[in-house]
Amino acid sequence: MAREKKAKNPKALLKKMTELYDDVSSEGKEIFKEWEPKIEREAFVDSAENLSYYLALRRRDIRGLQSELSPWGLSSLGRLEPKTLSNLEAVIATLGELADESSPMARPSYESFVEGQERLLQNSEDLFGKKPKKRSTRIMVTMPTEAAKDKQLVKDLIAKGMNVARINCAHDNPKIWTKMIENIRHAAGQKKKDVKILMDIAGPKIRIDWIFTTRKKPKVKPGDRFRLTRNYTDLPPNDEVKVTVGCSIPQIFQALKKGDPVSIDDGAVEGKVVSVTDEEAVVEVKHVNGSSIRIKAENGLNFPDTEFDIELLTEKDREDLAFACEHADIIGCSFIRDEEDIVQIQQEIHSILGDKAAGMALMAKIETVQAVENLPRILLTASAKNPFSVMIARGDLAVETGYIRLAELQQEILWICEAADIPVVWGTEVLDNMINTGIPTRAEVTDAAEGGRAECVMLNKGAYVVEAVDMLHQIFEKMQEHQYKKMPKLRALSIAKMEEE
Repeated sequence: MAREKKAKNPKALLKKMTELYDDVSSEGKEIFKEWEPKIEREAFVDSAENLSYYLALRRRDIRGLQSELSPWGLSSLGRLEPKTLSNLEAVIATLGELADESSPMARPSYESFVEGQERLLQNSEDLFGKKPKKRSTRIMVTMPTEAAKDKQLVKDLIAKGMNVARINCAHDNPKIWTKMIENIRHAAGQKKKDVKILMDIAGPKIRIDWIFTTRKKPKVKPGDRFRLTRNYTDLPPNDEVKVTVGCSIPQIFQALKKGDPVSIDDGAVEGKVVSVTDEEAVVEVKHVNGSSIRIKAENGLNFPDTEFDIELLTEKDREDLAFACEHADIIGCSFIRDEEDIVQIQQEIHSILGDKAAGMALMAKIETVQAVENLPRILLTASAKNPFSVMIARGDLAVETGYIRLAELQQEILWICEAADIPVVWGTEVLDNMINTGIPTRAEVTDAAEGGRAECVMLNKGAYVVEAVDMLHQIFEKMQEHQYKKMPKLRALSIAKMEEE
């Protein structure tokens, strides 16, 4: 009954909405006032202003207001990312008519509703190439080493629907990358396709450098302990710790504390620190993927609750960045934590390209808790100077935040980026089983469809990657008729037509 009384009073709703609008407008203006002097790209000014209003709104819990608006057939405010103030103004104008009162504001124009979406579509085209005919979501593929020699593979990927070719600078070398790029450009020209090249700078990815063990194989299971050390000269046998893994970054051992979680290979091994010194830590394994698992050199290491400062760019990264500035359409930036990291990348690119640096498109991989917490300022700092996009690097992000929180955070990243008209790449293990075995799981097909809410979806390399590109292309074609971002598209359903018969 209480809900019915609320819903029957448009005058009270009008008052609530007007107060909300005034608060959001006032706070948003203050946020934008701080931001505006820092924005050098005119194309980002309107986007930054809308983001400021969106952030001001999302500081509030408006779920009760949403439930009161819905029975009146009004917007429940669930689609206001690209048009925050216009959405509020439209609801207020309609409530004024329902309450038979003069509205405190004019109804916004149609153009004000679509301009945010149009900016996002244009930004997506600028970064990821022209929109394919039957889908709006682009497909990115990580290039295997074979792409340097296998021209037919590259042609097949483009023919099946690849729009962006990703070169991971953590692997191969400039000679191989050059051949890859030549093959991609040539095949794209033959097919008359607009294929962009992303070069992903490795950054300070923390990995296992080496392994020492007294066992036949360096396998661990729950209850086992392994040593993490930067000392490779003093490896005494130890009945309790039979596997030792090396990592040469001293800041890790200075920051680790007893009880801190440690993860290997995107969560395949999870453990907790039981003891630590300036040179090593002993970790007890809590969970593994299976009954036991083999630890390998080059496996990634994650420390979800540990903060430590390490250089964003290694000397190799700087060399790779110089190569990318000459050959790539987009430069991917790994391990971004805050706006200061973005500034460092921008300064490095400016030292290479000079005045042309502003034209280089950047992509930040969001893979840490720090990056999520600092996302608005990362978006502002990057987009203020460069065309910009974001990749949700779900592998590392899941390890850093936990799988349960990942489901929430990937949606929040999509919403905030949409409010800023910034394209998003949905990454990590999309159609992974399909790529490696040729057969998709039901869950990963659903995940791929969900990824269609981003502007681009990334596939990794694998034996069946061409078939996976083809499948992803078809999934996006079907889903485009039903959904854009958070908005369902009410195409006539064949199921409903069957009821007529």
